[in-house]
Amino acid sequence: MAVYDLKPTREAPSNLRGPIKWVLENLLSTPLNVALTFLGIAFLFWVIPPFIQWAIIDANFVGTTKADCTGDGACWVFIHQKLTLFIYGFYPQDDYWRINSAVGLAFVFGAIFKYFGRSFITKILIFSLYPIVAYFLISGGYFGLETVPTDKWGGLSLTLIIASVGIVMAFPLGVVLAFGRASDLPIIRNISVVYIEFIRGVPLISILFMASVILPLFFPEGVSFNKLLRALIGITLFQAAYVAEIIRGGLQAIPKGQYEAADSLGLSYWQKMLLVILPQALKVAIPNLVGASIALFKDTSLVLIIGLFDLLAMVHLTGSDASWMGFDTEGYVFVTLIFWIFCFSLSKYGKYLEDRFNTNNR
Repeated sequence: MAVYDLKPTREAPSNLRGPIKWVLENLLSTPLNVALTFLGIAFLFWVIPPFIQWAIIDANFVGTTKADCTGDGACWVFIHQKLTLFIYGFYPQDDYWRINSAVGLAFVFGAIFKYFGRSFITKILIFSLYPIVAYFLISGGYFGLETVPTDKWGGLSLTLIIASVGIVMAFPLGVVLAFGRASDLPIIRNISVVYIEFIRGVPLISILFMASVILPLFFPEGVSFNKLLRALIGITLFQAAYVAEIIRGGLQAIPKGQYEAADSLGLSYWQKMLLVILPQALKVAIPNLVGASIALFKDTSLVLIIGLFDLLAMVHLTGSDASWMGFDTEGYVFVTLIFWIFCFSLSKYGKYLEDRFNTNNR
């Protein structure tokens, strides 16, 4: 007589759904998770209520002088009064429209790039034209615009200029270095390896010092670059090494069959790399490229050490104002919020690019 085991082979499906199920599975699944969950909740209750009390409930939002800030709350009057310095630095007030126009043109060129950049050549032209237009608009000296020297640039506008130029200019140089390191030619490969490993072996602060002090020694007598241009060169060279390694990782992730398929079509080396291999490598490298861009955006605050007054430097400067001393905390909180907004936006844009170019589920 056959004996059958009538016990279920697996647990019956749970009726729990939604947030309750997520909490039970992720926060209360084990004794350790329970302990960590309650420890995290206790930490949040220890930090968030006092911050809200200081930043909102007891804060001062209206006024024009330090005397208008009373009590123990935050003095957001300080941020309001120094907002133009935080955004424009020492740029002439009558010419703020030029920076605002350059920001607006970024969206215009972005739309043109997206909707009208059909061919590769068109995209390159659009991509290259905007920095030229923005530079001449902000610096002036042409078309009746008054010249504004770069030592007057500062605040958030300078931070965005340094970060955007560093990210954009480092990309093509990083691609060349990645191809060079993956090359079969020993001279090109060794030069690329030495450059990448040297740059990655020193901190950005050293590169900035070298660009500010040593770089002018390599130019002929009478040729001088202003401080901002030297910083941009140093940051671009620094970022390019990291971009090169990220792209090289993407190149190594491409199956060998893709190279063989491109060779079977009779494509030249550059046709194969630019039209077949590189687009696939960039798709793989998107998360790391976004991470490197976010890191560079935060590292722009290091230009303070060579005398450039970016957003963080303006907090140091305004905090030493005799009529507003004692409100550095509000300035740092404001800068933290600004950096978080831009870094979070870059992160979300990177996620959008990942989803857009994801072909695994198609």
